[in-house]
Amino acid sequence: MNHNLIALLMFSSMMLLLLTGKRVFGAIGFVAAAAALMLWGDGGVELPFSAAMKLMKWYPLLTLPLFVFMGYMLSESGIADDLYRMFHVWMGPVNGGLAIGTVSLMVVISAMNGLSVAGMAIGASIALPELLRRGYDKIMVTGVVQAGSSLGILIPPSVVLVLYGMIARQPVGQLWLAGALPGLLMATLFVLYITVRCYFNPALGPALSVEERQQISWKEKFSLLRAGIVPLLIFFCMTGLFLMGYTSLVESSAVGAGSALLAALFKGRLTAKVMEETLRKTLGITCMFMWIILAALCFGAVFDGLGAVKAIENLFIGEMGLSPWQILILMQLSFVVMGMFLDDTAMLVIVAPLYVPLVGSLGFDLIWYGVLYTITCQIAYLTPPFGYNLFLMRAMAPPEVTLRDIYASVTPFVLIMLLTLGLVMKFPEIALWLPRLNYGG
Repeated sequence: MNHNLIALLMFSSMMLLLLTGKRVFGAIGFVAAAAALMLWGDGGVELPFSAAMKLMKWYPLLTLPLFVFMGYMLSESGIADDLYRMFHVWMGPVNGGLAIGTVSLMVVISAMNGLSVAGMAIGASIALPELLRRGYDKIMVTGVVQAGSSLGILIPPSVVLVLYGMIARQPVGQLWLAGALPGLLMATLFVLYITVRCYFNPALGPALSVEERQQISWKEKFSLLRAGIVPLLIFFCMTGLFLMGYTSLVESSAVGAGSALLAALFKGRLTAKVMEETLRKTLGITCMFMWIILAALCFGAVFDGLGAVKAIENLFIGEMGLSPWQILILMQLSFVVMGMFLDDTAMLVIVAPLYVPLVGSLGFDLIWYGVLYTITCQIAYLTPPFGYNLFLMRAMAPPEVTLRDIYASVTPFVLIMLLTLGLVMKFPEIALWLPRLNYGG
């Protein structure tokens, strides 16, 4: 059988298994292992074994459980609750201020977690009920929580960028720095959108009443500012020391996890229940990503052996005559379409063996492309019918927020994400300036 047909059969078999609801790592790993055995016989067993050894020897992967632990420790210990109370008091007097404070909270949580799940849990359980109680438009604020939580996979430390770095064999430190400015740019655009909408229509986000503002003394306001000191110290210890060259990437993740643990201890919130929940969730997320990376490495090795990447390159450039930018835009469109049905890790594992080598051969920077991929994942998170954050919000939202409200709420934020994607594509320095400043080149 022609190798191109074998590659097509592998791809279609994997998609079929995923559409049946099988776990991502199981579907991808099974197809890769079965294809390896059928193509190369007993020698094919070396592929998954080599992939496992490569995974176990990849030292930066230690950052994954440490950053996840840090995020869940801050969430479970209630430090995130303190942060929202601070934003609530200081931003409440402004129209739309609580929604702006929610976006700010999501930025801080993203800078300490690396996953959208924790941001969504905090936003849906703490911010959303408070916003609805104060008369905020339910469609707007539902979109705010969903879009804000998606920042966790772009603003460092991003677990998704760790996964991309492993599969694309790119330095995670540079990927994190590349995601920082685009993430902050997107958050700023969210804030501008909320500000403008609430300026022209104050009923969407009413300010705190004069009576309620008078009940909060300036002493209490300044006291609440202390809630922001702990996250800032943790972020400085984790990221600041890394950027200044005092700690390595793995060491900075250990500093972050240790700082979060000490913060919970000093606040008297490090209970047995908090520790149990944090460890359980950390273990679950870490194991999931480990299995997915293992399956991705095995699948990519089989694809490389078949020469499928070269065949795709010849198809686009040789036979279709497309320019590098046309090919890149087609790739991003395919991510958006797949994101309607698959999560970010499934998308990356499916297309990385094809897209990453092709992007490199077209002359594009793989660090920059990692940011494009991550922004597209954010768009996919909010894209009906099967956006990841849509289902998380449906599970966590109060009864008065319907599925129709959830779908309607994401449209303006998806447009903002598309604008950010276009800006980063047009001006690559938005993503590449910080890595080049810190690492040279």
